[in-house]
Amino acid sequence: MNKANLIIFTDLDGTLLDHSTYSFDAAREALDRVKEACIPLILCSSKTRAEIEIWRERLNNNDPFISENGGAVFISNNLGTVKNKYIGRDGYRVIELGTPYPEVVVQFKTLKNEFGNRIRGFSEMDLDEVINLTGLSQREAVLAKQREYTEPFVFDGDENEERELEKNIRNLNLNLTKGGRFFHLLGKNDKGKAVNIIAEMYKETHPELKTVALGDSFNDLPMLQAADMPILVQKPGGVYDRQIDLPNLSRAPGAGPIGWNKALLMILSDEI
Repeated sequence: MNKANLIIFTDLDGTLLDHSTYSFDAAREALDRVKEACIPLILCSSKTRAEIEIWRERLNNNDPFISENGGAVFISNNLGTVKNKYIGRDGYRVIELGTPYPEVVVQFKTLKNEFGNRIRGFSEMDLDEVINLTGLSQREAVLAKQREYTEPFVFDGDENEERELEKNIRNLNLNLTKGGRFFHLLGKNDKGKAVNIIAEMYKETHPELKTVALGDSFNDLPMLQAADMPILVQKPGGVYDRQIDLPNLSRAPGAGPIGWNKALLMILSDEI
């Protein structure tokens, strides 16, 4: 039984996971409190389904999750009623919100023709390059390449060229967002739309539930906007993403899992 009437949505990289080491050790106290209180902890990341499944194992997490910046919602078959159209896949009910990856890659090649070597996507990178850019292990890099909805890429252009890039992406009827390491080319999906689907599912039986969301980067903004209690986690160096500012926004007192832990412990002490 959920003792706090909360649902928690969290980004992974740079939020629950340390930006450099990918460790969540500094968040263990709050994670234990969340588990003890039976609060759903929804992982909501730019990571692929294959990557998130590994983190769910490490965190002993069985709750729904959101992959690739809201590309899809994954709900275990034994959880609740799903009103949205879904497909059955590998023991999940999958609500697909994103554009299929092959279509995204075709459009990315259009951008490549325009911007040349200034833009480089995951679809072009071998494992060594992904490992070098992310610090992932070889196994994790393989999982990061198993994309279904979004194309992460690096862009070596100035502000004017970035505005031109955004314009070209809009003309392709796609969207652009930015995480801690990469730009992301995606369809009409975002984290906020996926958060609302899961929140509505839980609120069918518990309408009093409040939603908490924690993130650190611009791609987390839709998730933070959708939450009752949005929390912005510091980036390395103790800075906050300047693009994120909401009237009800709280700022975690620390970077990555340190800030995540402190912010949630404060909320849980008030709610339980």
